[in-house]
Amino acid sequence: MSRFNKILLFIIAFVAVYFIPFESGLIQESILEAFHMVQYYAREHVLFCLIPAFFVAGAIASFLSKNAIIKYFGREAKKWIAYSVASVSGAILAVCSCTVLPLFASIYKTGAGIGPATAFLYSGPAINILAIILTARVLGWQLGLARVVGAVGFAFIIGIIMATVFKEEDQARQDRAMQVAPDTGEEKRSGLQNIFYFATLVLILIFLAWAEPEQAEGIWHTIYQIRWPVAVALLAVLAFMLVKWFDREEISEWLDSTWEFTEMITPLLFAGVLIAGFLMGRPGTEAGLIPESLVANLVGGNSLSANLLASVLGAFMYFATLTEIPILEGLLGLGMGNGPALALLLAGPALSLPNMLVIHRVLGTKRTAVFIVLVVIMATISGMIYGNLVL
Repeated sequence: MSRFNKILLFIIAFVAVYFIPFESGLIQESILEAFHMVQYYAREHVLFCLIPAFFVAGAIASFLSKNAIIKYFGREAKKWIAYSVASVSGAILAVCSCTVLPLFASIYKTGAGIGPATAFLYSGPAINILAIILTARVLGWQLGLARVVGAVGFAFIIGIIMATVFKEEDQARQDRAMQVAPDTGEEKRSGLQNIFYFATLVLILIFLAWAEPEQAEGIWHTIYQIRWPVAVALLAVLAFMLVKWFDREEISEWLDSTWEFTEMITPLLFAGVLIAGFLMGRPGTEAGLIPESLVANLVGGNSLSANLLASVLGAFMYFATLTEIPILEGLLGLGMGNGPALALLLAGPALSLPNMLVIHRVLGTKRTAVFIVLVVIMATISGMIYGNLVL
């Protein structure tokens, strides 16, 4: 951080401490809610979502061939393959906007183009297949279908625009990524062994992060019930692989990479969660500075302002996996319009204030700003179109 930024941060902190009316009951309740939000995040997402994601990210950085990343996600890759894979990857990863960050940071730093990388960043939490199914069952098939079409389409469009806008800068970055260090891992293990290793890590993440569905029946609930035995079995398989296929130096490198991502991302995430909790409270509560009832009143109908506000609020709110559905159900019951509902669904799960802070750390100010603006604009347009089609 530059000296100017540090001074600016100190000034903002001083002004906030000087002028915030801490004697206000609303402010006191919001501050307490901010810490409740941090505790909620720590209990629900750190151990079984974020930590496994850090280990997957560390493995990608340490053992996945840079040539493979460049081949499938670099500038020489076939565009339809790169964007297709990136845009549908979220269908199997039950991750939120924060859990996807280590994975995004890892593939981006390893050499993936900014287009496919940001397509993955958006699609990861946006098209979780369980969330799509629950959206259709709880909120109606029209909204579920619109969410699928919008999310996949968004991932393509956002990625292509980002790649076009930052083409020259990104080419230079990918060239540097290829020169930093030689590929590791492929000489010591076969391709099939590497596939099994990464598949095991991803499956561990999926089963540990599997959220409990509202309906106590069906295949999703069955998977939820068996997630612990399966996760333990997968951890045993992983331990066997590490003993048989890896030496101490490689394991140390993996742990070092994992810690690097943990150190880079965690402080910003918790700072963002704290601020989000202060402003809007935990999912489903009215304890934040901006209560849900006020939000619902501001996003009724299908006007441009209602859709834009829903997109902006969705972009800054934090949604844990699947929590956006009951929250949106409550907002619709309070009078939220159909268009703003879709706008919030398309902007909300993929972005959040904690998520933005980390993206800024990885991409920088200009690229992060363009990414956020693209998400908000397209969510707004999609909401207006949907709101006019579904009355």
